Amino acid sequence: MKKVLLICLIGWSTTPVFAIDPVEMSDPSLQERYRNLSHELRCMQCQNQSIADSPVGLAGDLRREVRQLLVEGKSDRQIRDHMRDRYGDFILFRPEFSPRNAWLWLAPIVLLTVGLGVAIRIIRQRAALTPGDD
Repeated sequence: MKKVLLICLIGWSTTPVFAIDPVEMSDPSLQERYRNLSHELRCMQCQNQSIADSPVGLAGDLRREVRQLLVEGKSDRQIRDHMRDRYGDFILFRPEFSPRNAWLWLAPIVLLTVGLGVAIRIIRQRAALTPGDD
């Protein structure tokens, strides 16, 4: 039993660790911008991971595209706009308010207001009942 455990431990400790595109840029400010942008953009295949955390090929392509746009001198805003134009609002983890996605931002407020109104109405109706009305 000890030999099996030892073999499992050795096998587990020697498994290769695959890094997800370790990028080192020459300029530290570009490196920081790259890191921030890659965490703000969603992988279109994984959908719940940023392109920085996703191991799939599409995320690697998106990381390379972000890197290239940074090297070309594009601003963070221009890179986000480029990616949104190409892949839609879904690529942004924090989509911006626009007429197209206004329902996404306003629906919680509307639903909360309606729920609060219904709750107040029910409370008032029950308070209006006298104990002998049942």
